[in-house]
Amino acid sequence: MNSAFILFGIIVLITLAITYWASRRTRTTSEFYAAGRSLTGWQNGLAISGDYMSAASFLGISGMIALSGYDGFMYSVGWLVAYLTVLLIVAEPLRNSGKYTMADVVSFRLSPAPVRSMAALSTLVISTFYMIAQMVGAGGLIHLLLGLDYTMAILIIGVLMVLYVVFGGMLATTWVQIVKAVLLMGGTIVISFLVLMNFHFSVGEMFQAVVDKYGPSYLEPGLRFKNPIDQISLGLALVLGTAGLPHILIRFYTVPTAKEARKSVVWATVIIGAFYLMTTFLGFGAAALVGKNEILKLDKGGNMAAPLLAQHLGGDFLMAFIAAVAFATILAVVAGLTIAASSAFAHDFYSNVIRRGQAMESEQVRVARYTSLVVGVAAIALGILARNWNVAYMVALAFAVAASANVPVLIFSLFWKRFNTAGAVTGMAVGLISSLVLVSISPAVMDAKSAIFPLQNPGVVSIPLGFLAAWLGTYLQPAEKDSDRRFAELFVRSQTGIGAE
Repeated sequence: MNSAFILFGIIVLITLAITYWASRRTRTTSEFYAAGRSLTGWQNGLAISGDYMSAASFLGISGMIALSGYDGFMYSVGWLVAYLTVLLIVAEPLRNSGKYTMADVVSFRLSPAPVRSMAALSTLVISTFYMIAQMVGAGGLIHLLLGLDYTMAILIIGVLMVLYVVFGGMLATTWVQIVKAVLLMGGTIVISFLVLMNFHFSVGEMFQAVVDKYGPSYLEPGLRFKNPIDQISLGLALVLGTAGLPHILIRFYTVPTAKEARKSVVWATVIIGAFYLMTTFLGFGAAALVGKNEILKLDKGGNMAAPLLAQHLGGDFLMAFIAAVAFATILAVVAGLTIAASSAFAHDFYSNVIRRGQAMESEQVRVARYTSLVVGVAAIALGILARNWNVAYMVALAFAVAASANVPVLIFSLFWKRFNTAGAVTGMAVGLISSLVLVSISPAVMDAKSAIFPLQNPGVVSIPLGFLAAWLGTYLQPAEKDSDRRFAELFVRSQTGIGAE
């Protein structure tokens, strides 16, 4: 317990010191939203990794694999493959075409007010889903390690994340993410090594131990997803959703050039790939060495599998260290989500819709900071309400919303000349509403017997609906005036960087 307090305290002090340092360098909108575009490719790659390897990855996926075997491992595969989509389609055009948010790209050749308003709403919804997962993981972790009340734990996380963003902006968020990525990779490597050592460095022996304990079905599809279409739906949501996640997309504006943006994705893919490979050892190691019953005793969602595995392998100190690393993970991700949400409201909605581009820089930063405070309060409330949900599962739902609402509009904006404002608004609205409605009537929310929609993840239905609605909406409105010239200008900028900010 004492070691846990000390390690948690060290993490908090380091992050607060970073925030103080960053606060002295954060004055303008560029510095608040994009860290002054001062990051190198490898720095941003580490920060992207820190943003992406969330509580859902470290706690949720480990627990999902420990409880569901093969079906849980599909989360790891989906999140890793997703970065190929980001590398090949999104990273360079986004950096060349926008300024601070995804809406900068989508509204470049369309009517800005409706497009930015819809994009801001989509960003807030996706960030909220994702943030709930981090808050739930944080609450369970601190309650387990420090014995603090779950609600108090959520309050601590909420206050810290607001401090990082309000005072340090993107620069503080970035360096918190970098520190967290290094700690998380180090902790995961240590646990993976100890797991393999228990099985004489034989992966086959580890899998055999799981089969001996739970039967061969553990290494086969079907424990969690009885319907194969459920796995397809999950895969679509994970692979496409990353390209629409607001807190990932804004990271590409923190580097000075598209070349550095590409480097960022390469660095992130290597780091993330290694991490998700090691979740195999965390999940199956926990199943074999700790056991499902012990994991479920502490947390119904399975989120404590990795800390319990650390305790089994290295005692209370290793458990405290891993928990502190997970704590840092959560702090970094919620800070990234908060700045994405506040940027969307302050830059897209307030500055460009309400103030019609006339807001002064100091005014934009002030509104963004107020928004961060509101987002923090909302995250605390929702985190308390969603206590028993599996964090990996909640994030998968956020991916489905991102893939359904943001990805179709982003791709059509960059590559389809005929695309127009009606298509953008219709695509985002239908993708957003359909994914949320399908989730609300699915087994994720309702009892399995009474669920109207049979799949746990709506991606296989809501993603095609988002594309279809964007296509139909486009043809319901005539081509916009000067659209050919605007598209040509956007296409050249997105591919070459000419005119990029």
